[in-house]
Amino acid sequence: MTRERQPKLPIRGQRRPVPGSRRARREQAVSELRARGAYGPELRDVLPAFAGIGLAVLVPVCLLTWLHRTFGAVGLVLGALPLAASAVVALRVRRAVVRRRGGRYLPAELALLDEQGLAQAAARILQRDGWRVVDLTLQQGRRRLHARDGRGRQLDVSFRSAATAETGQDWQATLVETDRPGAGRPIQLIVHSGSFSRTDLLWASRQGDVHLVDGRRLQRWATGASLEELGLPG
Repeated sequence: MTRERQPKLPIRGQRRPVPGSRRARREQAVSELRARGAYGPELRDVLPAFAGIGLAVLVPVCLLTWLHRTFGAVGLVLGALPLAASAVVALRVRRAVVRRRGGRYLPAELALLDEQGLAQAAARILQRDGWRVVDLTLQQGRRRLHARDGRGRQLDVSFRSAATAETGQDWQATLVETDRPGAGRPIQLIVHSGSFSRTDLLWASRQGDVHLVDGRRLQRWATGASLEELGLPG
């Protein structure tokens, strides 16, 4: 025999908000945001991060205290030097991460990117310049981006992988044709971290709406130059 669950009674002293009041509207808005997962993390979600920060601060302090008590000022200096070096390295790494997320890459960083990383870098660079980017990779079956700016201009961005360049595969045939001819047709941008052959350049010049971004242009683009400064329609 199961026991029926009694409905929860309001806590004594806790009054429900008056319907239509400011408090009621705020609670309703918070409930809707939490239901969509857009209200933000709760305490149990951020507690591990706070615990990690606490340990990151507490452990060095305890270590320095022990070194100072054991070896005096010499131990304190010897313990502080590695911590300071670690802090400098961590700060440089964080600045590099923030810089890349903002759409700026160094040439050495571009050289290490595979096709997926190159697509991510191109998306960040376009967003840096004010383009809205949609990843069409899953729909098209290969790395592909679609970008639109505030003036309605559209870009269809594809990528030539290093494997395709080495094997000499007819990569032009893999371009996806758009069904919007004329003025509404997106400009096709093909990004490659290496260099295009003379045949590739001649082929692109005949298309009219196909523009190639080789490694040299990519480096300038990634360091802050706009598409217009690269001589491309952007």
